[in-house]
Amino acid sequence: MKEVSLTIKNTLLPYRPDIDGLRAVAVICVVIFHYFPSSLRGGFIGVDIFFVISGYLITGIISAALQSNSFSFIDFYRRRILRIFPALAALLGFSLIFGWFLFLPDEYSRLGRDIAGGASFIANYLFWRDSGYFETTSNLKPLLNLWSLGIEEQFYILWPFILWVVYKFKINIGILIAVLWCFSFYLNVVPYRNEILADFYSPQTRFWELLSGGALVIVMNNKSCFFKLKTFLGNGKYEDLISILGVIFILCGLFFIDKSVIFPGYWALLPVCGAVLIISTGPTSIFNKCVLSSKLLVLVGLISYPLYLWHWFFLVLLRLCSGNSTIGVQDIEPSLWLRFFFLGASILFSWMTYYYIELPAKAPKNRGFKSIFY
Repeated sequence: MKEVSLTIKNTLLPYRPDIDGLRAVAVICVVIFHYFPSSLRGGFIGVDIFFVISGYLITGIISAALQSNSFSFIDFYRRRILRIFPALAALLGFSLIFGWFLFLPDEYSRLGRDIAGGASFIANYLFWRDSGYFETTSNLKPLLNLWSLGIEEQFYILWPFILWVVYKFKINIGILIAVLWCFSFYLNVVPYRNEILADFYSPQTRFWELLSGGALVIVMNNKSCFFKLKTFLGNGKYEDLISILGVIFILCGLFFIDKSVIFPGYWALLPVCGAVLIISTGPTSIFNKCVLSSKLLVLVGLISYPLYLWHWFFLVLLRLCSGNSTIGVQDIEPSLWLRFFFLGASILFSWMTYYYIELPAKAPKNRGFKSIFY
């Protein structure tokens, strides 16, 4: 695959195919958990891997732009809109159309509320108020997976301003991240221990996961700190072992975490630490280079965002068409072959969304035609 670079005005950040591969691992885990739950009980931790990746990339992008004096809030949020909203708008439009035929009036009204919440990135608060992620009623909400998108976008609203203040007034970013990380993690494991929904959907209890990725950027950008760390680790001698250790952490999360545990809590340290360790070793460690950078995983990583959006929509559509005409009615899980068929349809829609909506929205001139989103 041709190497690409992510450009912010005059700032160039090297493209890492292994991070796209890690995205692929994350979305594959989530998809397997939803379509074949008995096969991968802890697959939902893929979302936590996404959070770490997101925090790492966004912090890196903003930091690079700030250091080169090329950061613009308008440019940053314009890019975020072009990255997030085109595919999301397609999903919301389809939900509105199919909901008209499948839902009763009251249910369609709630769907309209969920669409508004998804478009304004507050879906996590709506579903927090309604019901739990693992409850039966949630299985028939076509936009339930937008809760994580809401948390990410809420982070994106606050984090650029915080970083801008840090660079402008020369505040110690390491200390600040450590304080914010500890506060968010504390809220995650202590006050909400008896309020599982709040712990799951609240941005305050999830920000530490994104901050973990951000902290990694700060460590890697601090030449003195990073040099000491590299020296301690043998100047790259143990990078392969570190990446494998990260894989072990994620595997432990996949097989020892299930919906019966209080999550995120301390359990979320497994996928978060695993993702941090894998990213920290760079694209040259053996696992990152040979597995995560493989063409197939990179390809899945490129469509990971639309796949995350569409796979749940098609699964809910399958459940509704299999006998559930009203939300809240428990039904037997659709047959294996039907699940494979609808999963294939979601992959096809994801590819079309990436190629015909995402790419033209981000670079209409390079695609040869203008996008309605530009």
